[in-house]
Amino acid sequence: MRWQTTRFELDLASPWVMGIVNLTPDSFSDGGQYSKGSQALRHAELLLSEGAGILDVGAESTRPGAQSVSLDEELARLIPFLREAVRWQVPISVDTYKPEVMQAVLDFGVDIVNDIWALRQPGAERVVATHPSCGVCLMHMHRDPQTMQLQTMGGDVVSAVHQFLQERMQSLLSQGVDASRLVLDPGIGFGKTVVQNFELLAHQSVLLGAGRPLMAAWSRKSSLGAVLAQHGPIPAPSERLSASVAAALMAVERGARLVRVHDVKPTVDALRVWQALQSASAQNLALAHRACQDLVRYGPLK
Repeated sequence: MRWQTTRFELDLASPWVMGIVNLTPDSFSDGGQYSKGSQALRHAELLLSEGAGILDVGAESTRPGAQSVSLDEELARLIPFLREAVRWQVPISVDTYKPEVMQAVLDFGVDIVNDIWALRQPGAERVVATHPSCGVCLMHMHRDPQTMQLQTMGGDVVSAVHQFLQERMQSLLSQGVDASRLVLDPGIGFGKTVVQNFELLAHQSVLLGAGRPLMAAWSRKSSLGAVLAQHGPIPAPSERLSASVAAALMAVERGARLVRVHDVKPTVDALRVWQALQSASAQNLALAHRACQDLVRYGPLK
């Protein structure tokens, strides 16, 4: 399966690691330590050196209770970073829900729009539909960042998320957006309970039924902290490394083709071990198949 983006057609036969670059001073995960332009660029270069295949850049926090920022402020944070980063010839994703920001960054040459609102803001679908080839990540979110954890989802979360993502995908397809441009994200933590988040992971195969690649974004999420807190104090987001890597690995094992993470190197290392196992299993299967063919052709050895 492939993902068409503005400048790159990405082969998703093997999983991709998307490194997170926060340009926000109020990020839940890193406290805004990379929000300044030069710091953000150095951090992005580090993520690439550690094995990130895609950079996902955000200039507005979407943590529970986060307040929105103005259009001008978001662009003021993004544009200086993008002016340099788009020259690096690596896929650049921008995490935004504002149509005006989408248009501005796509005009800059950005490859992917990653939208927590799944293009439900007025005018967002038009921006993407009129662009010839940009990639899009459609995410499920219950309510909005200000209220999503005050009243979480009810009912069958897996069916609800699956139906939502299919509807959003069909809306874009009906406007002429090719399916190869779309990736889906179940929105771990966005208005779901801890149990619901793990239900989405356990039944991830249902979400794959939409026929498009799935992105998993478990990195440092509060659901991981809640699980770890059953055996001690609640760990800070930066202390959820092992749990984040484990969740990413389990998501890939269950079919996700992209993982969006803060800690790139440990995730890349874990996936390399997983891929080595997959290769060994494939080789063993090929050897067994060849042995069966030989047995049919020549009969049992005497």
